Amino acid sequence: MDEMIRFSRQSMRLEDVGGKAAALHALRGLPIPEWFVLTPAAFTASGCMESDPSRWRVSEALRVQLDQALEQLSEEGGCFAVRSSAIDEDGQGFSFAGQLDSFLGVAETEVADRVADVWRSAFSEHIRAYRAEHGLGACVPPAVVVQRMIDAQCAGVSFAVDPITGNWDHALVSSVWGLGSSLVDGELDGDTYRVDRSGRIVEKQAGPKPFGMYLRDRVPQKQEHDRERAGAYSLDDRVAAEIAALARLCSQRRGCPQDIEWAYEKGRLYLLQSRPITSLGRVPDPGGKLNIWDNSNIAESYGGVTTPLTYSFARSIYEEVYRQFCKIMGVPRHVIEANRETYRGLLGLMHGRMYYNLINWYRLLACFPGFSINRGFMEQMMGVRKELGEELLQLIPRPRANRLLSLVYLGKALAGMGLSYLLLPRKIKRFYTRLDIALARPEIPLSAQRADELVALYRQLEDRLLLRWDAPLINDFFAMIAFGMLSKLCRSWCGDGHGTMQNDLVGGSGRVVSAEPAKRVAELAACIRGDREAMALFQRGADADILAYLDGNETMGRLFRQYLERFGDRCIDELKLESVPLHDDPLPLLRAIGHFAAREERQGGGQAVDARLEAERRALEILSQSSLRRQVFTFILKHARARVEDRENLRFERTRLFGRVREIMVELGKRFAALGVLKDHNEIFYLEKDEILGFVEGFASCPDLGAIAAVRKCRFQDYAALPPIADRFQTRGMVFVGNDFSVTDGERQPLADEQGQRQGIGCCPGIVRGRVRVVRDPRGVELPAGAILVAERTDPGWIMLFPAAAGLLVERGSLLSHSAIVARELGLPAVVSVPGVTSWLQNGDLVELDGGTGLVQLLQEEDHV
Repeated sequence: MDEMIRFSRQSMRLEDVGGKAAALHALRGLPIPEWFVLTPAAFTASGCMESDPSRWRVSEALRVQLDQALEQLSEEGGCFAVRSSAIDEDGQGFSFAGQLDSFLGVAETEVADRVADVWRSAFSEHIRAYRAEHGLGACVPPAVVVQRMIDAQCAGVSFAVDPITGNWDHALVSSVWGLGSSLVDGELDGDTYRVDRSGRIVEKQAGPKPFGMYLRDRVPQKQEHDRERAGAYSLDDRVAAEIAALARLCSQRRGCPQDIEWAYEKGRLYLLQSRPITSLGRVPDPGGKLNIWDNSNIAESYGGVTTPLTYSFARSIYEEVYRQFCKIMGVPRHVIEANRETYRGLLGLMHGRMYYNLINWYRLLACFPGFSINRGFMEQMMGVRKELGEELLQLIPRPRANRLLSLVYLGKALAGMGLSYLLLPRKIKRFYTRLDIALARPEIPLSAQRADELVALYRQLEDRLLLRWDAPLINDFFAMIAFGMLSKLCRSWCGDGHGTMQNDLVGGSGRVVSAEPAKRVAELAACIRGDREAMALFQRGADADILAYLDGNETMGRLFRQYLERFGDRCIDELKLESVPLHDDPLPLLRAIGHFAAREERQGGGQAVDARLEAERRALEILSQSSLRRQVFTFILKHARARVEDRENLRFERTRLFGRVREIMVELGKRFAALGVLKDHNEIFYLEKDEILGFVEGFASCPDLGAIAAVRKCRFQDYAALPPIADRFQTRGMVFVGNDFSVTDGERQPLADEQGQRQGIGCCPGIVRGRVRVVRDPRGVELPAGAILVAERTDPGWIMLFPAAAGLLVERGSLLSHSAIVARELGLPAVVSVPGVTSWLQNGDLVELDGGTGLVQLLQEEDHV
């Protein structure tokens, strides 16, 4: 009997008794009706596989053992439930609910026949189809559970976690009168109770129960209910709470949320079966922590799929430098400590794409005085298209203390901010000095250094620069405030209805380094303009032949080498460590020179200067009646210009630093590949920063970096092949469980598309009509004469296309984004943050853009003059 029939008190293994019996055995001690299980060995001993399924029977020898087992369970006048217990049934992956036959109210003399029926059901056609659909292989004989039948007054199911909403705070209890079979089979909906973790009924609803299944003479029979009983609750609240507690207890014992069947007989609750809830991963927990993810501005620096190395490097830098920034700006120590998780969670990587965690950015800003004002400035700088509503703003904690302490903290913060601003020019100067020293070429070339030396060099960069990024951060903060204040004054004091005067006022300075590459490319192009053979070589020739040409042209070769020395770290996606810089592959630059030489150079800088002077003249004329306003405006303008210029110039220095980090990581990849740790040195980009450093320094938790890199490489290749996820979305609870990263109703942005129009943010004035060229990748692109460049985003790698364009439309970005600043410097009419422009417009479409108002109009051919 021990081999083929086992009781709950005996040891059991899943592979011997199946999922249902294994669960009951694990929950022994709970109020479970007496039961035993026939193992698959009973099926084999009965010789069933050797005959036609219709002739399968329990063997005579097994019948004797079965009768003995039933005597231990039976009560006078009692009956049994006979249920399947397949090995892969009632598991976390597949429940097999309703797939195999179960029998209730089985008389003792009929148990053996019903066992054979359960065996047959495991080999039915619909089971074969179910197993094939889920890749579960061939049919196998199940174990069979025989359990004393409960003559239930009411029965049903309970889920320890609400499977409909995914809410882990609520257990769901469903109940009907009589046996639970009518509920499980779907004949009745039953009553529903939602019970919170304290046992309180938070919601309940009585379902129509026109009939119930009851044991009559040990046989389940349908009995009609009168109207009163049909509409009455089948449970009182106390019992519903008891059932929910039982489901949660089963979950604790089993290690995962359980779906239980229960029955209530003579004032006692019984557990009939328990299995994992298999649907929870499909929906997010609505009671879980809310996050709002937005890539409006960060996509300009980290567009598309970003590798784990770049993300882990950027995330660690963001975490530490913003913590240091708060200290510098006088934020109280206890506030900084309370925001540990805020600093750690500023960035996220969803399907390989980087996002801001907006709520954490608001929490960071709330550490400073003037949150209600500064949040608008932050949204403008980050290009956030939709601000948080008041309900969500309540999630942003503000530092609280008694009134006196609040004043002390406010005063300290304001003093810290003021001092930081006064010292900013000196900090910027020291930062440049520190940067030049840290980035000086080492005595031993990187290519000759050992792995431990490379790691030590990286650590030095962290200490000297990456964790002391004070000047750029302080400048960014005050650029946000100064530019925001200038915008407000232009609207309120100068009557700027379009909100674009501030763009003209800060553009055209000629001191922004990001505009310099375009000017240098124009200078290089002038060297071959008119030389058809040379232009063809640069446009289509091999890079080796072009470089040989440069070696033979003293002037052009010198200009080319100067360009690489100054801007060799710049490239498309230059802040991604995996991107190949111009130092390593100058072909994109060479092609740009050739394409640019084939057209007349666009003169735009003078327009930007003229617009700057005209906007300043107009503003001061409007303010001429108020000396005080004029002085205030002039002061704000001066500082806004300085901070915006320094913001863009300091971002260039970031490129230099990231270029050095990339060199170090590539060399480490070569060391790992040479030693067989990685198959290819480029696989280094699929490892995280601490995994790489830890492998060398000895704190890595898993040294099998090759296997880790291989798995991630496959996953990130899949991400690259998938359509991009939403630009902005919400998640609840566990971010990567149940959330599909799609636009939620609350985040959906309506597109202003009336009469073929879209509204963006004008960032450089000028009205331009022309045909668009939608560019996804600027490498090797030649713009037709008079074309309007349309892009999802731009970074410094795009700068060589700007002078050839008549106008610029960008789907992402803000007034302080790279696109906006460089367009203003070049006098290129531009509109950023145009919703869906890359999918709205097609190559050759005729449009009119107004770089002042931000309005983009799709024209019909008859509109073109």
